[in-house]
Amino acid sequence: MDIKKEILAIIDEVLSLGGRAADFDLDTPLLGAVPELDSMAVVGVINMMEERFGFIVEDDEIDGSSFATVGALVSFVEGKLA
Repeated sequence: MDIKKEILAIIDEVLSLGGRAADFDLDTPLLGAVPELDSMAVVGVINMMEERFGFIVEDDEIDGSSFATVGALVSFVEGKLA
């Protein structure tokens, strides 16, 4: 499974970016840089990650730094799947 590709698909779908997320790389900033990524969208991304990857995210496991960049989010998911 290509975790980065899955994450980008989730971001694109939840934020209704119309394919723009496909151009994101691991260094692409998210929180504060993508206007569509507000607090409700963060919840949506987390919910879809839980569904797609089959894990549960506890409230104390994730914070703003997890959404700093695409790479940070990929690392978070990799940690959950390890």
